[in-house]
Amino acid sequence: MENLPKADKSRKRILFLGCFIALLTTAFGFITRVFLVDTWSEAFGLNPAQAGKLMGIGIWPFFVAIIFFSLLIDKIGYKVAMVFAFLGHLTWGVMGYFAYQYLQYGDLDTAYDLLYWGSLVFALGNGTVEAFINPVVATMFNKNKTKWLNILHAAWPAGLVLAGIIVIALGNVEWWIKIAITVVPAMMYYLMLIRQEFPPNERVAAGVSYKEMLQEFGVGGASLVAFLVVLQLNDFFNPGPEDYFVRYMFIGIGVLMVAAFGWYVKTWGRPILLFLCFIIMPLATTELGTDSWIQSIMHDISSSKGFDAGWVLIYTSAIMLVLRLFAGSILRQVSPLVLLVISCVLAILGLYFLSISTGWLIFAAATLYGLGKTFFWPTTLGVVAEQTPKGGALTLNAVSGIGMLTVGMLGAPIIGAFQSNSQIEQLEASHELAQAFPSTLLKNGKVALPLKEETIYSIIDFETLDMAQVKGVLVGVDHPEGVNALVEDLKIKGTQMALAKVIIFPVIMLVCYLILIFYFRTKGGYRPIVLK
Repeated sequence: MENLPKADKSRKRILFLGCFIALLTTAFGFITRVFLVDTWSEAFGLNPAQAGKLMGIGIWPFFVAIIFFSLLIDKIGYKVAMVFAFLGHLTWGVMGYFAYQYLQYGDLDTAYDLLYWGSLVFALGNGTVEAFINPVVATMFNKNKTKWLNILHAAWPAGLVLAGIIVIALGNVEWWIKIAITVVPAMMYYLMLIRQEFPPNERVAAGVSYKEMLQEFGVGGASLVAFLVVLQLNDFFNPGPEDYFVRYMFIGIGVLMVAAFGWYVKTWGRPILLFLCFIIMPLATTELGTDSWIQSIMHDISSSKGFDAGWVLIYTSAIMLVLRLFAGSILRQVSPLVLLVISCVLAILGLYFLSISTGWLIFAAATLYGLGKTFFWPTTLGVVAEQTPKGGALTLNAVSGIGMLTVGMLGAPIIGAFQSNSQIEQLEASHELAQAFPSTLLKNGKVALPLKEETIYSIIDFETLDMAQVKGVLVGVDHPEGVNALVEDLKIKGTQMALAKVIIFPVIMLVCYLILIFYFRTKGGYRPIVLK
């Protein structure tokens, strides 16, 4: 920015700050939902996996918006996308207010529908934000994309910290007020950006055609997107087990999408982009999936020590904020891929220690986790932008979209399923609980728990406790109050231990980043591709 005229510097500064606040707005909405998920679970009687799906509907539609606008944004302009995002955030605030009012009237169905569909609109707004901010910043700073994308994405933890403190400070106010605070930064970025002139995309300025952009993504990328879309359509419309026509119709839609795209682009796409599309799936689950559950997972553990579990998320977000703002200095010392390998190791250690820590030691474990997750998202996007510049807005945003679709559709519900399975494992392994139950209720020396079979998208099976039957069983034991307290303690421990299962995702990422390091070494080292 140093060699630019003063007017251009000022325009760049306003555009960057507006993009920063737009991303901060999405973080406001995310963390308020994280803080409220337990409240909603109690109000609507949701089990962990169902609560995960409610969290998911506020995440996966992000993919629809970011892909849609990435395909059209060079035609309609960044400003139109910005206005759409603002309307999505404003609508979420309004629908959240009416959801609360209907809940007070006792109309649970209407209240839940407003909350569910409002979450979807909110996610569409969030996806549109990323659809314009990432290419705008990558274009303005095309010689140093990874650094500036890291600084831009410092807005995410900044929003988590600021909104988290506000939500905790608000205490037990009516929860629609906590939703409504998202509207404040939304108004700010709208007023800042509505009169600004946005730059043409780097791809367009370099004369790269629309077809060449799509060829970077290729049939391989389209196949991955189609697979995820088919899964989501099946869940969203929920056809019955015997309704094969609808299921095969959705599969047909996916095949048609890939065939049409392949006929036009006639290429499989850039292999490195497809590999990065795969990496973003466990990455998004590690960061956003865990963050969406951390307050709920740590609630009972932290309450016993007198602090709100939300402070764990705020603390790790504060670490992210500081480190992302100074990403440029760190990236001068190590390459992006080496930084990502180090991040994976720290995240693995952090998640493991979070699964076993108690009291204030939670914050020591959270430090490792916070250090680990800090650079995952923006640095991976930086690698995408630097290695596939011909893909323009599409490749940069498609990777983000696939990550958000994965965590909303699979990641958050899978972590919910991890919790259910871990609770069952703790109860079945407890010798103390087995001794409290009569022998008629034991099987192979273990408590025969009443379980219910559940499934996610017809591909992931798991079990949940049938708490109604558990309570019925407890009536027949000696000292049911003590046994009931033991059951609750074991469930709390099992919920926390679920974080150890999440480690599988950063392990997958670690292997993938090591493969990329060896790949670039065969090419003479990691170097960004710059369009002229």
